[in-house]
Amino acid sequence: MVHAAFHHVPGRYRGGEGDDPEGFRRRNLDGTLRLFDAARAAGLSRVVFLSTRAVYGDYPPGTRLTEDLPPRPDTLYGDVKLAAEQALAAAGLTGVSLRATGVYGPPVPGRPHKWQNLFGAFGRGETLSPRIATEVHASDLAAAVRLALTVPQPPPLLNVSDIVLDRRDLLRRYADLTGGHGRLPLPGDPKQVSEMDTTRLRSLGWRPGGLGALDGTLEALAGG
Repeated sequence: MVHAAFHHVPGRYRGGEGDDPEGFRRRNLDGTLRLFDAARAAGLSRVVFLSTRAVYGDYPPGTRLTEDLPPRPDTLYGDVKLAAEQALAAAGLTGVSLRATGVYGPPVPGRPHKWQNLFGAFGRGETLSPRIATEVHASDLAAAVRLALTVPQPPPLLNVSDIVLDRRDLLRRYADLTGGHGRLPLPGDPKQVSEMDTTRLRSLGWRPGGLGALDGTLEALAGG
């Protein structure tokens, strides 16, 4: 079983509880506990849970995030995901929690893509703030799920992250493809990024797409 369901305010994970934190916890944590109970009762051989880098929480910028670091979530989102990880570890199942960073890729049908509002603001010439973040392509996350389902004796925790992406570089690449002439933000500070260590996942044979996957996605978005 792959558990990737999550109820949240549209477009938000951190802060995704909106004005209903108790309902957020009940739907996402209590529902997950019932799902794990049902998986155990059904005799499932393996469960993969889509977790998040938010479980690391408030480590100082520049910290290299490894799976051995004690979690320090500083949001309800991170708290709920960590509690679900712990429940899976205690459920008597072969369970793997994938701590994924921000995910980009083709848009879900009928919904805007991840950067649609950003690209629109850029095209209108708005002033944009600098930002650097870690990202992984949706197909690379799917490949990590496949490995977690199939390798013998998988580690119970796996970081899933690929590139460190500066918003300025993202918009410059998009402008080169579209001929746009918006105002690029200032470069972000790379010292403010905490990269995720993916040594464990790579040791299983995981090879993400890097900047090539980013450029392919931008070409598709620009063409659309």
